[in-house]
Parts: sequence; C-alpha cells; structure tokens
Amino acid sequence: MKLTIVGCAGTFPGPDAACSSYLLEHDGFRLLIDAGNGSTGALQRSCGLLDIDAVMLSHLHGDHYLDLITYTYARRYHPDGSPGPVPVHGPSDVEAHIAGAFGRPVDDLLSAVYDFHPVGGPGRIGIGPFDIDLGTVNHPIETYGMRITAGGRTLAYSADSGVSDELVTLARDVDVFLCEASYLEGDPNPPNIHLTGKQAAEHASWAGVGRLLLTHLVPWGDASRTLAEAEQVYDGNLSIVEAGAVYDI
Repeated sequence: MKLTIVGCAGTFPGPDAACSSYLLEHDGFRLLIDAGNGSTGALQRSCGLLDIDAVMLSHLHGDHYLDLITYTYARRYHPDGSPGPVPVHGPSDVEAHIAGAFGRPVDDLLSAVYDFHPVGGPGRIGIGPFDIDLGTVNHPIETYGMRITAGGRTLAYSADSGVSDELVTLARDVDVFLCEASYLEGDPNPPNIHLTGKQAAEHASWAGVGRLLLTHLVPWGDASRTLAEAEQVYDGNLSIVEAGAVYDI
C-alpha cells in the first residue's frame, strides 16, 4: 500500500497543511480517507480530481469531511465530464450532513456525484482491494477507527479519539499506525476527545505496532515537544507526518 498525507492539521488548516485527509493506494485503486477543510486543493498534488475510486469518512466533524462539499463541484463540473458517482462510506447520517451544507435542495447534484454507503456500526467492510475493520473509538460523535489490510500489509488509523481500548485492538501488530496526537502533556485536554503524543505512543506500545506516524497536531501545537513526549514511551520507528509525505507500507 502507498499512503500519501494529503492533509494532517487538526481542527482547522494550518499554514502548511490542510485538515485531515489521507490517500491510500493499492493495485491502482485510490481510497480517500477523510476529506477535511482545504484538502481538495492539496489532493491535486497527488492525483487528478477524478481519480478517486472511493471515500471513507471516519466521522462528521468538519475537519474530516467538509471538503466533500468542495469536491462535489470539482467532480460534477470538471471539463473532462463527470465520471459518475463515487462511493462514500461513513457514519449513519453522512448524506444528510453533506446535503445540509448547501442550504438548498441538492438531491440531483449529490446523486450525480456520490453513492452513499452508511456503515451502520462497527464491523468489516470491503472497499476495492481493501478489507477494513471498523471500531467505535472514544469521541463525542459516531467515530470509527480503522484497520485496513491489502496485499498482506496492514495500516491502522485512529481517526479522532481519546484514550481507547478499541484503538489498541485495531492497531494490534499492524505495520503502520497513523494516530492522532492533538494535545501536549500538561495542557488542558478535555477527556474523551483527543490524545496527546505520549498517549498515542502508549497505545502504539500496547498494540506492538511496527511504525507510529503521528498526525492531527493543531496548528498552534509544538511538533518537537509532541515527538519528544512520544519518544518517552515508544522506542520504535516514530515520526510526525507532514503534508505531502508518502509512505510505502
């Protein structure tokens, strides 16, 4: 699998990164995982606007899905012609959330662009060549962490989550764990919303992951401090992602 960091900023776009969005490729199939604010522009550095084969949304906070509004127009009115609806998998009310952002009836527009597939809860789904195990993680709304397998390799993605046993289950022995690290130790951190870098590293250690990639740092955060705090508890392959980075899994 090939993982491209389209966007990795938490909460709102930073000066160098769109919000959460990740492009995962295998056997010519392109799966877009989340589509946070600003990601449509950044996506064009990695592939054509019409080249996405499916979308998987972890949850419906704006920094993880709002650019599907922008992408609606890019896909519907592209001069090369609309390629037809792209499957969008996500939480139960994904279609209503996207439709509501337009402020007018858009049933015809959305049906020409998206084929919505609410996941309906934890479990396994197949999207193209990917087998995806979904687990409900510790966040205030319906939110799914993911364990994604293809070609004998496995990636886990935390989505947004506070401390969660389910994250450890999803990440158990994976090759790569893409995990949020929004907060710093000692700073105000409301429970059951986000992880610190140290907490992300603890989950990675408990799960025995091969490589830990930290993401979703808020723009006012401190990447070097986040990394140092994570290194206190995880001694494996560890780094903080940057927009545009590419990883072979």
